[in-house]
Amino acid sequence: MDSPLVTVLVPLVLAVIMFGLGLSLTVGDFRRVATYPRTVILALVCQLVLLPAVCFGLVLAFGLAAAPAVGMLLLAASPGGTMANVYSHLFGGDVALNITLTAINSVLAVFTLPLVVNLAIDWFEPGDGGQVGLQFTKTLQVFALVLIPVGLGMYVRARRIDLARRAERPVKQLSLVILAGVIVAALVAERGNVGEYLAEVGLVATLFSIVSLATGYGAARLASGGHAQGVAVCMEIGMHNTSLAMTIALSPTLLDSAEIAVPSAVYSILVYFTAGAAGLLLRRAAARTAARA
Repeated sequence: MDSPLVTVLVPLVLAVIMFGLGLSLTVGDFRRVATYPRTVILALVCQLVLLPAVCFGLVLAFGLAAAPAVGMLLLAASPGGTMANVYSHLFGGDVALNITLTAINSVLAVFTLPLVVNLAIDWFEPGDGGQVGLQFTKTLQVFALVLIPVGLGMYVRARRIDLARRAERPVKQLSLVILAGVIVAALVAERGNVGEYLAEVGLVATLFSIVSLATGYGAARLASGGHAQGVAVCMEIGMHNTSLAMTIALSPTLLDSAEIAVPSAVYSILVYFTAGAAGLLLRRAAARTAARA
């Protein structure tokens, strides 16, 4: 995975994804935390602390090999993905809450994600000399590749909101097209091992998805949030940003490992089904509650 094409494209994909996210954010998205502080705080604790711990337990229980294990922890440490907003909207969630959590967690992940990944590498690949780790210089690279594009996107939206609205969708589409090409290249390079990877991480990824979704809804209701807030947190916590995780895993300047990217690739497919099923179940539960009332 060290071809010049991938070396240039992968960091570009990450920058484009983050710029597209910035185009959808405003300073007000960060201020909105004051509207439902308990829900936001509990959701962030679950996202940043509880779920990585749960993922670590699953990885140990199923005895995953080092690279897939690190990949699962990378996935667990990633913030909510953009599809969480779409699913939240489809199933009656509080989309404004999704945006708030995405905005805050995307910034926090710049610091927490390298920490979780480093700890995972130290545990599963001891004595490796940190060669695949996110060392300080690489942490700075993540910071630059994530926060700078997000900041630029927010700046464009603040100064030219009409341009930001027109550019938001094409930017997302462009990033997905480029990312798809990189992922295909990675899978082709590892084609002899894909079946083995799927067999190894499929069940763990499915269980982690289910636990993430259930934790999100439960956390919001525990914080006295309503059904709409429960759906929003369910999707935000349950639909991790697999694009970000895979890009970091594949980047030659970061982890440079197709094996570490496999759990996120598997999860990115499975989560559409698990999140859809969760949304339908929650919608039916809300309908039954309304009928009894």
